[in-house]
Amino acid sequence: MNTENQYFAVIDCCKDIFLKKNHDYGTSWTIFRLSSLTDQIYIKAKRIRSIEETKINLVGENIQNEYIGIINYCLMALILIRCKPEQIQSDLLECYNQQVKLCYETMQKKNHDYGEAWREMRISSFTDMILVKLMRIKQIEDNHQELIASEGVDNNYIDCVNYAIFALIKITEKNK
Repeated sequence: MNTENQYFAVIDCCKDIFLKKNHDYGTSWTIFRLSSLTDQIYIKAKRIRSIEETKINLVGENIQNEYIGIINYCLMALILIRCKPEQIQSDLLECYNQQVKLCYETMQKKNHDYGEAWREMRISSFTDMILVKLMRIKQIEDNHQELIASEGVDNNYIDCVNYAIFALIKITEKNK
């Protein structure tokens, strides 16, 4: 099990979809407020949980696509937080790669400290963790980013990216 290779295999898939959609739609997503991106991510996570609980998927799109959407929407949010508008327009790929690097470095540190505990978790737990992080983000947004003792929205988006990547790695391993 090589976490780094698996991590970047997921990222390569996400980046490919992100770039193709950027080709089709441009950077129209930059119109989103962070709260709207949070709600888009929430919708995807709720759909995953609904499918996990009911075992019914009427839309037909698999949950892997929803996890990919979560990753890309979270990366969009991080890009909006950390990149200047002119940088997004001139070098979107670099902005994307910077946020991936940040997420990966965070994962490495936590993975070291937690000893890859995520490999023993259920996929449904990743969905729940993402939903918890999104509820935290929503509360922070509703409090106008005024924090007393908590990490900011950017750290919660990073955690959502990493939980979604872990879920996709586990799904891939399960399907082999």
